[in-house]
Amino acid sequence: MDTQELEQWKYPIGRFQSPKTFTPQLLKKWIDQIDLLPTKLSEVVRDWSDEQLDTPYRPGGWTVRQLIHHIADSHLNSYLRFKWALTEDNPTIKPYDEKAWAKETEASTAPVGVSLDLLAALHRRWVLVMKNLSDPDLERCYIHPEMGTAIPLNVNVAHYAWHSEHHLAQIIKLKKSKNW
Repeated sequence: MDTQELEQWKYPIGRFQSPKTFTPQLLKKWIDQIDLLPTKLSEVVRDWSDEQLDTPYRPGGWTVRQLIHHIADSHLNSYLRFKWALTEDNPTIKPYDEKAWAKETEASTAPVGVSLDLLAALHRRWVLVMKNLSDPDLERCYIHPEMGTAIPLNVNVAHYAWHSEHHLAQIIKLKKSKNW
């Protein structure tokens, strides 16, 4: 597989680019994408066998099972970052090693329904938070120590809408390539 093809498997919808402008319409679109992810993800992998779930979504990549557990881990961390940014002044968040988390036994063996259920409940709660953000709330930030920069909540909403669509597209691309 050449570099360009691998890039397409890694980033089927392209890499995240922080928006230059934020409008109520864009915010609604992003929140809707986050809101719909648990349902879309459940529909895509419905009736998949363990063999299918244990297939890497790309050469050298995580299995679909690990990917689904990663999405739950990542979105849970993002929800917590939201809450910290809303309740503290520019808190420094604790990053986590997503690759190490994906190697944990539960991430490679647990039924995906566990994380799909978690995502459904988490996204219901997270969407309630996001739908009630004021303009000043959207400008509140947390500090990401690995990036060395403040991340405003409006950028985080955009990023996690992309993250949702990004991983969903990876799984759909695998499904299509295998004719599942």
